[in-house]
Amino acid sequence: MDKVLVVGGAGYIGSHCCKALAQSGREVLVFDDLSTGHKDLCKWGDLVRGDVCDKAAVDQLFSEYKISAVFHFAAKSLVGESGQKPDLYWRTNLGGTMNLLNAMARHFVPHIIFSSTAAVYGEPDVELISESQNIQPINTYGRTKVACEAMIKSYAEAHSLGFVCPRYFNAAGADPELETGEDHSPETHVIPILLDAARGLRDQFSIFGDDYQTDDGSAVRDYIHVKDLASAHVAALDFLLAGGESTALNLGTSTGASVKELLQAAVRTTNREIQTVIAPRRAGDPARLVADATQAQKLLKWTPVNSSLTQIIDDAWRWHLKRF
Repeated sequence: MDKVLVVGGAGYIGSHCCKALAQSGREVLVFDDLSTGHKDLCKWGDLVRGDVCDKAAVDQLFSEYKISAVFHFAAKSLVGESGQKPDLYWRTNLGGTMNLLNAMARHFVPHIIFSSTAAVYGEPDVELISESQNIQPINTYGRTKVACEAMIKSYAEAHSLGFVCPRYFNAAGADPELETGEDHSPETHVIPILLDAARGLRDQFSIFGDDYQTDDGSAVRDYIHVKDLASAHVAALDFLLAGGESTALNLGTSTGASVKELLQAAVRTTNREIQTVIAPRRAGDPARLVADATQAQKLLKWTPVNSSLTQIIDDAWRWHLKRF
C-alpha cells in the first residue's frame, strides 16, 4: 500500500492527523526532526527522523518510500520569535516547503495538504473572516505562510499538483481517548496555560486586556477541537481524490469565545480556583478573530462536532493530568 507522508507528524496537530488517517485506512509515514515533536506520540505509523530543511534527507525519503500524498505540518510558528529570528522562519517554513515540493514533483506525488494559518489575514475588523478577506499578514510568521501558499500554487500550475491549504484559527483540546495531545515547550497557547494555573504550576493566569469592544471586554477567538481539525484534513484529501479543485479553506467553528468565557469554563471543568490578573493588551492583538468556515463545511462535507468549550477544556484537562 502507498504511504501517506505526514511531515511534522510527531507534533500536536500532526499526531492527531496521523490517528485520523490511520482510522480512515491509510498507511502513515511520519517525517519529523523531533525538535518540537515527541517520539512517543508517533503511534500510527513508522517514524523517519529527519529535517525538512535537509534537502538530501527529503530526497532520500521520497526515493525509499512510495508516497501517495503529503500532509505538511512542519514549521516554526511562534509569532514573537518570528520577528526576532526572521532568517530561521524564512529558511524553515519556505525552504522546507520548497524541498518537499521539489521532491513531490520529481516523484510524481499528486496531492499536498499544507498547514496554513489565520495569521495570513492580519487584523481584519469584521465579524466573520472569509477566504475572500484581504491577505495582510502583520508578522513574519504570517508572511512565511502566505509565501508558502503562493509557492504551492506555482508548483501546482507547473506540475498538476492538487492542494488544500487549511487556514487554522485556534486549535485546542486533546484526543478524547488521551492517546495524544498538546505538549509544547515553551507553551504559548492559552488553554494549556490556563490549566497550568489551575494546577498551581503557574502563579496566575493573565487576561491581556479587558477593555476590548466585546461583550465582556476580553478578546474573542475561534477555538476548534484538534480532533475536528484532524478530520477536516482527512476530508481535504478525500476531496482532492474525488476531483475537487485546489483551494485554501478556513478551519474554525464560526463562533467565538472570549478569554473570560474560557476562564469560566476551566473553573467549571477543573473545580479549582484560578488566580487571575488583568494585564495590558499585547501589541497586535485584535478584539475578535472568528472564522467564516462555511466553505470548508460545504466543500469537504465536514462539520466540527467536538468543539464545544466544555469538550475542548474537558479533553485538554484530562490530557494535562495524564501528561504533566
